[in-house]
Amino acid sequence: MNITVLFPILTVLLIVCFFLCLPPARDPAPVKGKAKQTKPAKRTKPDAPDGPAPRGYGESAAVLLVTLLYALAAFSHLGDRSAPQSSVVFSDGDSVVLELDGTYDVSRAMVYSVLGTGSFSFYLSEDGRNWTETAELDQNYVALLKWHEVELPGRARFLSVTAFGEPELGEIALFSADGARLPWRTAGALSDEQSLVPEKSTFMNSSYFDEIYHARTALEHLRGVWPYEITHPPLGKLILGLGISLFGMTPFGWRFSGTLFGVLMLPLVYAFARRLFGRGSVPVCCTLLLAVDFMHFNQTRIATIDTYGVFFTLAMYFFMYRWLFPASQAEPGSRPDAEGRPLDLALAGLCFGLGAASKWTCLYAGAGLGLLWALHWIARFAREGRAVRRLFGCNVCFCLVFFVLVPAAIYYAAYYPYGIARGLGGGPGMYFTRDYARIVLDNQSYMFGYHSHVNATHPYSSRWYQWLLDVRPILYYLDYNGSARSSFGAFVNPVLCWAGLPALFVLGRRALAKRDRQALFLLLAYLAQLVPWIFITRVTFEYHYFPCSVFLVLALGYVFALMRGRAERWRIPVWVLTAAAAALFVFFYPALWGAELDTQRASLLYRWFSTWPF
Repeated sequence: MNITVLFPILTVLLIVCFFLCLPPARDPAPVKGKAKQTKPAKRTKPDAPDGPAPRGYGESAAVLLVTLLYALAAFSHLGDRSAPQSSVVFSDGDSVVLELDGTYDVSRAMVYSVLGTGSFSFYLSEDGRNWTETAELDQNYVALLKWHEVELPGRARFLSVTAFGEPELGEIALFSADGARLPWRTAGALSDEQSLVPEKSTFMNSSYFDEIYHARTALEHLRGVWPYEITHPPLGKLILGLGISLFGMTPFGWRFSGTLFGVLMLPLVYAFARRLFGRGSVPVCCTLLLAVDFMHFNQTRIATIDTYGVFFTLAMYFFMYRWLFPASQAEPGSRPDAEGRPLDLALAGLCFGLGAASKWTCLYAGAGLGLLWALHWIARFAREGRAVRRLFGCNVCFCLVFFVLVPAAIYYAAYYPYGIARGLGGGPGMYFTRDYARIVLDNQSYMFGYHSHVNATHPYSSRWYQWLLDVRPILYYLDYNGSARSSFGAFVNPVLCWAGLPALFVLGRRALAKRDRQALFLLLAYLAQLVPWIFITRVTFEYHYFPCSVFLVLALGYVFALMRGRAERWRIPVWVLTAAAAALFVFFYPALWGAELDTQRASLLYRWFSTWPF
């Protein structure tokens, strides 16, 4: 049997065995006669703690260790910490001449593109008077923040570069036929960082996939110029720019913020899971499941805005859960329908505003919050009638402030760099000008029109039902080097993806049959991220499943908690499944970060389905 067929079969069998270990929720049958009755195992609520240690030092140490190990893996091979920082901005028709320190046989050039679009023509000369055009480079919108290899065959002492349009170059290096970098005699912005010139362009030293939009826009915001990418709100790019401010306009710099937010998701998921299921093994397993998820790993390491939207989505549901299920409900005599602290509800609204100002998909998450809020008050009215009218009215006013006014203010203020680019000054009074308001309103109209009429196609696009089974990952990077290749993409850890589906059915059954509010909360949180994509006809990709995958972790955590309440040896299947997910992460890790692997061997090990890009 082909090993690539064996892997998914074994994974499915493991998941089936795991769910077979979930005992049914029924009391044991009574024993007739005088036979000795065995005392049934004590069954607890899904959110009951499982360990005696009141302070949970071991639990905290485990989560800290998982977070540190994940951070080490995530920041390793993230990108080069150096890149050309000085550059030349050309106008249409501008030329520059560079001189080598002698006459050489030239074979190729390495050119680093920064911002601006246009094209370049390259000319070689031995005497500086007679020129031969040898190559052209088209610096279009997909060619920015990258090293380009340009074939320049000829013998030369001088190189002339003529620009068309307004492109910006960072560095140029010439190489001889034997691969040696040739020394410049001319000193200038295009030849002053030769030690940074790589042998070839890779994801470590160049942008890939949508980084050409978002990393570029972050730099444009920092420079105070009008951005090229205006199809998403600006806050995500502003957060991305924080890493650039700290580490420079380098691959590591423009990927730093997203990777940091990916690391911070781990303690956030732990806090969420502990609030849901109590202390013990279950929240630790949830944290580990997120740490070893392929989607979480790769999607937070690319300089796009999805990470921030998912982080704030997770945070807003965490605070909403704290409000709907306050800790005081566990105390004797507490009312099961009483709300938590207003601060938690306010923080949920704040995170909603931050998420919406990062990416519009957070509006789906906000709709899910609204539904949960409405169901809560419907239940209270059904139980208490008119007695809660005043509380309801006050809460509506509170939500109008923190879920409408505050998010609107955050969203509006996030367009600060747009106002700067239009020369509006940047002071507080800028926000109250008609020109600033027009910028914001016009952009909303543009974004809606753009996303409503996207007709593009992509070889790695996929539909929502394919995300559920992990059958169509999106390829982010691919580079061949003889018989070896380096590649990676975005898809969910198969253990999490495939085990998460039956966990969702468990949530649905518990929500309907047992009227379990916790199960309903998690199920609606997941569906709020998925259902809108069912009706979207534009091109979509598996990374749009990223918000759902986070709630798959919590759905599995719910099943873990059910096992804890029904079986004495529940830890064995729980840790086996979690360990299997971790083992797959270790197994796939070289293919997740882009290690150079033998092409045939990579396909043999990692191409579980014909649609997987290995």
